[in-house]
Amino acid sequence: MGRVVLVGTPIGDLGDASPRVSETLAAADVIAAEDTRRLRRLLDRLGVAPTGRVVSYFDGNEAARAAELIEALQGGATVAVVSDAGMPSVSDPGFRLVAAAVEAGIEVTAVPGPSAVLTALALSGLPTDRFCFEGFLPRKAGERSRRLAGLADEPRTAVFFEAPHRTEETLRAMADVLGAERRAAVCRELTKTYEEVRRGTLAELADWAGEGVRGEVTIVVAGAVVERGDTEDAVAVVRRLVAEGSKLKPAVAEVAAARGLAKNELYAAVLAAREGKTGGDA
Repeated sequence: MGRVVLVGTPIGDLGDASPRVSETLAAADVIAAEDTRRLRRLLDRLGVAPTGRVVSYFDGNEAARAAELIEALQGGATVAVVSDAGMPSVSDPGFRLVAAAVEAGIEVTAVPGPSAVLTALALSGLPTDRFCFEGFLPRKAGERSRRLAGLADEPRTAVFFEAPHRTEETLRAMADVLGAERRAAVCRELTKTYEEVRRGTLAELADWAGEGVRGEVTIVVAGAVVERGDTEDAVAVVRRLVAEGSKLKPAVAEVAAARGLAKNELYAAVLAAREGKTGGDA
């Protein structure tokens, strides 16, 4: 049996690549790269001439390519997996191959490297003792609001990835659902020449982002400091989710679980609020 090596690569400054990155890429029988052109630039910068073959491994071909790579691994090959930046399988291709390799009893290891998640968290100025990583939020407004509603009472610092052209929209959605005064940080172009970390409230950061944002973006949001069991506030969240297209019962279940409330009590409170405001009309 061969082995899978997840190779963490620089998130910006190519000088951050460790000697083990060079050694691993030089010796691998196969390098599965999310973007072969970026890989070539990295190899050139490191002065590495790979001895193995280079294959593309991205979202569009990940499932099909995994089967091919498993066959190579079963034949004894060492397969190095490289994403565009950071650690493969974290919001990048790699998970399917890792899962398949584990199922087949093939060794999986890693060459650790820089992480946008941890770098942004450390620079944010927000609590770092407990945090969660949420990746990219859904693009559709309703789905995004539902995901954020599920985080409304999350006490841990949350880390998100976002595209620069959607940063303002995302920050405004966060301000609407999580609260305009919630503290946050927007970290862009980490470790690159124009690295910038903006700190403030979600409302302040949304206004700043309205002027235009460029580069790779990571958003860090402070955890909630709220009293659990606030039924009135929970009712408002449920009503907002329903207005955005959610079915009532799933919305109640989601908010009740997030806020530690009994589903039947929250459901009754939502119905009572409906009747009081609309005379029973949905």
